[in-house]
Amino acid sequence: MIDFSYTELKDTRSGFGDALVELGRRDERIVALTADLAGSVKMSAFAREFPERFFEMGIQEANMMGVAAGLTFEGKIPFAGTFAEFATGRVYDQVRQSVAYSEKNVKIAASHAGLTVGEDGATHQALEDLGMMKMLPGMTVLNPCDYNQTYNATFAAAALKGPVYLRFGRPKVPNFTPKDMPFEIGKAWVMHEGKDVTLIATGHEVWEAVEAARRLEKEGISVELIDLHTIKPLDEEAVLRSARKTGAVVTAEEHNRLGGMGETIAALLAREYPVPVEIVAVNDKFGQSGKAWELLKAYGLDRDAIYEAVKRVLARK
Repeated sequence: MIDFSYTELKDTRSGFGDALVELGRRDERIVALTADLAGSVKMSAFAREFPERFFEMGIQEANMMGVAAGLTFEGKIPFAGTFAEFATGRVYDQVRQSVAYSEKNVKIAASHAGLTVGEDGATHQALEDLGMMKMLPGMTVLNPCDYNQTYNATFAAAALKGPVYLRFGRPKVPNFTPKDMPFEIGKAWVMHEGKDVTLIATGHEVWEAVEAARRLEKEGISVELIDLHTIKPLDEEAVLRSARKTGAVVTAEEHNRLGGMGETIAALLAREYPVPVEIVAVNDKFGQSGKAWELLKAYGLDRDAIYEAVKRVLARK
C-alpha cells in the first residue's frame, strides 16, 4: 500500500533558504550572491545574519556567475541564486565557460522553475533548464521534490566538490519526505516497490505521481514508484533494475520533453534494456500565465495525465 502522507504545505525555495542559513553558521566558507532577488530566492535571512558574506549584484546575472567563480579561488563556496530562467538561459555562456569548463565549485541556486511559477508567465517559466545544465560536462543537476528534500539537497550540494545546479520552486507543495533522510547525490529513491509498471518522477511531479500511483493501486495495478531527485549523474542501476522487473516505464517532469529527464531515461533503456516508455512532460511548448495547478493540468502534467500515461504504457507491454 502506498501510504505517503503530509501534514503541511511548504515551498521548496524555503527549504533552500533555511538550509543556507544553517550552512552559513557551520561553515565560514559559505557565501551567497543574488541578482536583485534575495526575497524571492529566500536569501534574505542569510543576508541579515551574515552581511559580510552576502553580495547583492543587482540585475547582472552574468556578472554574478563570474564573481561566484572568482570567489572559489579564495576557497569560498558560493551559492548564486536567481530564477531558473535567468540562471540558465540568460547566462549560459558564463556558466559554461567560467563555471563548468573551469570546474569551479559554484552552486547555482535556481528558484521559480517550471510551469508552477504560475502567473509570471512564459518569460519566467524555465522549461529547458535541466536539459541545458545536464549537457555541461561535470555539472551535477539536482531537482528535489519537497521542503525537507530541498533542505537536505542544499547540504549535499555544499559538500560536493564541483559545480552544482540546484532547482527548486515557488508554490507550496506537500512536505512528505522524512526530515532526517540522507540526500545521496546520484542515488534514486525507490519510494514504493511494484511489479507492473515503473513510475519515475522528479521535483514537483513526485507528489502528482504518488497520487496517480494510489489511484492505480486501487485498480489492482502494482506501481514501482521512484523519486529521481538527481538528474545527473543518473542512477542507471536503479532505472535498469526496475525496468527489468516491470517491463514498462513512465517518467514525469515539469520540463520540456525535449532534453529532459524522460529522454535521458529513454536513451538509457534503448541502449541497455528496451521496454515501452511514456514521457509525461511539456510537449515542446512555452508556458503561459495562469494558476500553478491549472497549468499542470492544461499542459498534461497532473496526476490524471500520469495515470493515463501508465494505462497507455501497460497496453504496449
